Amino acid sequence: MKKRLEVEARARTAAPAPVVWTMVSDAEQYAVWGPWDASGYESSGGGDGSGAGAIRWMQLGRTRTVERVLELEPGRRLAYTVVRGIPVRNYRAEVELVTTDGATDIHWSAAWDDTLLGRVVHRRLTVFYPEMVRQLAEAATREATTGG
Repeated sequence: MKKRLEVEARARTAAPAPVVWTMVSDAEQYAVWGPWDASGYESSGGGDGSGAGAIRWMQLGRTRTVERVLELEPGRRLAYTVVRGIPVRNYRAEVELVTTDGATDIHWSAAWDDTLLGRVVHRRLTVFYPEMVRQLAEAATREATTGG
């Protein structure tokens, strides 16, 4: 079996899971709470456009990453793969939300094949993932406490 590269990040927010879920499940929100310059959908997968099968994109600088939503457990878990944009093979990521003591724990992880370009991506995502999840947690807390 081919070796896999992995990244993960965790954060906790005082926001309830539904607030975090809205931010995670709607690609159009990514540029609002995260480091992306723009974000949206190429095609919808479900009734609201964000279901399994949806093709979504995030733009950061000159890089546009396109993802396909693989699985969705509303309010709890989202799994996706990269279709194009970053040089990775067999990329699979999951975002999991767990409510504990009124707060929401966020766990975002990804794994892909160990290739030369995959290792370059790994170095970048090792820094990017914790920052992204921190921004998500902070934005969710702001949303929950101030309404935006």
